[in-house]
Amino acid sequence: MSDTSNEFLGQNRVFSGVQPTGNLHLGNYLGAIKNFVKLQDNHDCIYCVVDMHAITVWQDPKELRENIREVTAAYLAAGINPENHIVFNQSQVKEHAELAWIFNCVARMGWLNRMTQFKEKAGKNRENASCGLFAYPNLMAADILAYRATHVPVGNDQKQHLELTRDIAQKFNNDYAANILEAGHGNSTYFPITEPLISEGNDARIMSLRDGSKKMSKSDPSDLSRIVMTDDSDTISKKIRKAKTDPDSLPSEVAGLEDRPEARNLVGIYAAVKECSPQDVLNEFGGKEFSAFKPALADIVVEGIAPINNELRKLMDAPDHIDAILKQGSEKARKIASKTLSEVKEIMGFIG
Repeated sequence: MSDTSNEFLGQNRVFSGVQPTGNLHLGNYLGAIKNFVKLQDNHDCIYCVVDMHAITVWQDPKELRENIREVTAAYLAAGINPENHIVFNQSQVKEHAELAWIFNCVARMGWLNRMTQFKEKAGKNRENASCGLFAYPNLMAADILAYRATHVPVGNDQKQHLELTRDIAQKFNNDYAANILEAGHGNSTYFPITEPLISEGNDARIMSLRDGSKKMSKSDPSDLSRIVMTDDSDTISKKIRKAKTDPDSLPSEVAGLEDRPEARNLVGIYAAVKECSPQDVLNEFGGKEFSAFKPALADIVVEGIAPINNELRKLMDAPDHIDAILKQGSEKARKIASKTLSEVKEIMGFIG
């Protein structure tokens, strides 16, 4: 990895994070972490356990501590290298919170009012939602821009937040253009306009095993709705065997999955694990019943995540090792973020 103390000079720097809210599941792995591993080959990567985002809703302190370690263990078990890249938890780097306050003063209320995820999470009880839940996108912008990241891997549910990050970066650059030049940054652009990274090939949007119209979620009351990354082989097979389907056989073309959410989801899981297209799956299983497809799906899921599962369990039995990696990563991250914050404060006119 390049010298992390260097100022952003146009290299590709990736930032992303996962919330430690428990029950890390197959959707988290296929939709995010698996892609994080691939990005290491061609980017400087900073992967965060975003524990400050988690507390926008109440968390049990003991569970939060364990969940932070679980996400870290999943990063490592999946193949993220903490020596060549950075793995840390957000709350150990205070610059995230300080830069978020600055961005609270850059972002506009109208921008935040348009955030659909807040409306969905707050629901009808909006007045009782935390201020943190409302300002969450400003902290996300601080997470990214503290490292002047050029790219962020995003799913559909985060695209709007990344757009806000870009708006904040652009407004800061415009508002302080003369100061940025005066501070000797070469041009009037301090923050990069971060680009989304869409994973190539299969778009791994993993849905509930009990309802193909809903995203796989750790908050679903049914444990059968999700495959948890610590599930053993028998449990995985049982959950796939009990996954909701329809009475028809699998179609021979992808178009035939359009109005069949459960079938589309199971085919999508198979494609994501095997790293092939849904059409490739249908070329093999089209015309077959789910009674033939589900055992094959269970086998490939077990084969794909069993090594990660085993390593994750070993790491969770060594909390001191995980904590040491987080401490080391936080020190690396703070070196970059503190430099960014110091320069931002100089540009804005703060003293000291």
